[in-house]
Amino acid sequence: MHLLNLGILAHVDAGKTSLTERLLHSVGVIDEIGSVDDGSTQTDSLALERQRGITIRSAVVSFAIDDVTVNLIDTPGHPDFIAEVERVLGVLDGAVLVVSAVEGVQAQTRVLMRTLRRLRIPTLILVNKIDRSGARCAHVLEQIAERLTPAIVPMGEAVAPGTRAARFAPFDDDRLRTPLLDLLARHDDDLLAAYVEGDVTLGRLRADLVRQTGRAQVHPVFLGSAVTGAGIGELIGGIKELLPAAEADGGGPVSGTVFKVERGAAGEKIAYARMFSGTLRTRDRLTVGGGAEAKVTAISVFDHGTAVREDAVAAGRIGKLWGLGGVRIGDAIGVPRTTAAGHHFSPPTLETVVVPASPADRGTLHLALTQLAEQDPLIDVRHDEVRSEVSVSLYGEVQKEVVQATLADEFGLDVTFRETTPLCVERPVGSGTAVEFNKKDPNPFLATVGLRIDAAAVGSGVSFGLEVELGAMPYAFFKAVEDTVRETLGQGLHGWEVTDCTVTMTHCGYSPRQSHAHQGFDKSMSSTGADFRGVTPLVLMNALRRAGSQVYEPMHRFVLEVPADTLAAVLPLLASGRAVPRTTEVRGTACVLEGVVPAARVHGLEQQLPGLTRGEGELESAFDHYAPVARGAVPDRPRSDLNPLDRKEYLLNLTRRVGG
Repeated sequence: MHLLNLGILAHVDAGKTSLTERLLHSVGVIDEIGSVDDGSTQTDSLALERQRGITIRSAVVSFAIDDVTVNLIDTPGHPDFIAEVERVLGVLDGAVLVVSAVEGVQAQTRVLMRTLRRLRIPTLILVNKIDRSGARCAHVLEQIAERLTPAIVPMGEAVAPGTRAARFAPFDDDRLRTPLLDLLARHDDDLLAAYVEGDVTLGRLRADLVRQTGRAQVHPVFLGSAVTGAGIGELIGGIKELLPAAEADGGGPVSGTVFKVERGAAGEKIAYARMFSGTLRTRDRLTVGGGAEAKVTAISVFDHGTAVREDAVAAGRIGKLWGLGGVRIGDAIGVPRTTAAGHHFSPPTLETVVVPASPADRGTLHLALTQLAEQDPLIDVRHDEVRSEVSVSLYGEVQKEVVQATLADEFGLDVTFRETTPLCVERPVGSGTAVEFNKKDPNPFLATVGLRIDAAAVGSGVSFGLEVELGAMPYAFFKAVEDTVRETLGQGLHGWEVTDCTVTMTHCGYSPRQSHAHQGFDKSMSSTGADFRGVTPLVLMNALRRAGSQVYEPMHRFVLEVPADTLAAVLPLLASGRAVPRTTEVRGTACVLEGVVPAARVHGLEQQLPGLTRGEGELESAFDHYAPVARGAVPDRPRSDLNPLDRKEYLLNLTRRVGG
């Protein structure tokens, strides 16, 4: 069986969900096309999706094109939900990138295409909405070649664009031959040689187009309308002919990846997994998420628009799995894939405190947000026990609205938010050392720990090493120190996560296991893991204090296109938002500025830009780097731990926790 796991990706409102509906209707899965505006689509199942007319959670539907079974994944287009797109990319065999014939190439379109090309995911491009007034098909094709990739080959042209009669006219062989030759010969020396010798058949060109599309070297472009159905038949033909089948090793060991987790009506976890090899069956036992072994209690696979119960899910297919209570997004099913990629998009750069309307709901709020984080691993939930507050990380203000509505609809919680603040990081400035010795004042712990912290290269993260012999004490104590170091670095001198550093253990020591005659283990005379976990934060923060740290704020790179005659009004707005233009270019009647802006100021720019540019200004931004906080007071983040920076407070809080 020929399988294809296909993603539909686009900037918000380019028509992804409408295209999904049209595809399902065209292949006979549904009798009536749903409407995004009416909230009657197959894939937007959340109440909030139907209310807002946007996709928030990825959804899977299945259909057949002759002998090809397609699992189609509709993904969100709004940049606030980029995490949903990220987790889907690793399970795709191919993609259709949708571009509006009216709005053209937009900010998210460029982000998505860059990622698809970097991951070498075979991609077709659909210029949608050719029936809409204002459709600029020729201009949009030029935009695609200029802003996305020059490696495109239009498979036809739009006739009567901008009218309800608009249709797609495929190029005949003669019209297609020259552009195909010019494009394909760039990646195929044999084809170029045959072209010079005049020995190239259209059959060979078609075969080479299939091969190079499958390698993500070229991208065929179709034009059409999801609303009227124009060009969709040709797109379906392109999906079948040009995109490669799923990689599937049916005889190999069980191996898959979880890309989505949701909760069923009874609150049980349901994992969506793409299988790459082997066959997973009900009652199979798996270890997922580094936790305990769990048994698969039920399986569903996608078939003809719906999920149906089966006893097994084979390589190449997508299955819904029940029974894996500890599963998280990104977990491996069976043997982990060595080729699995990491994060493709930037992490959230904003944070806000979630405040329940009733103080009595604090416990329920923390539980609800923890469940939401299971479905979105890039949302970090931070619980401040001291202030009884919960904060979440975010991509933008729309995501905040969705979290608020979801808490109300699914958990019955009425919440508000405090002001959104940037998520900063800290980096050590220099080198610092500290040590606490066993059985020496003022160390109350039966453990010797010495640590040195050094600044490391930007982007290197945190590494831990030893300058002591590994056999100098039980391995469990070394592990306790390393784990505690990584946990403690979640909050530095100013409360932000500490990164890009090396921590080295310089001293170690312990009290061997002691016991009185005829009695058991005497904890008061013998070191335990708790001693090392207790003293390590004190040592590490003293070392960091001596090294010093600097706070860095997230910066976005931006591309701003405005009418040239509005530039004088826009520049003061950029200055007030601490945006720094680096290049300025005039393109006809438009002016294009590129530069950097603090992440915290992006939303304000987006809100004020339309009024200054007659609604014609376009702002594209994405996280680029962290920069030292250069203006004003260094931002501090309230601590949510036991505060090892204050020895007396730390020991008192630790005693209370242990005593409790």
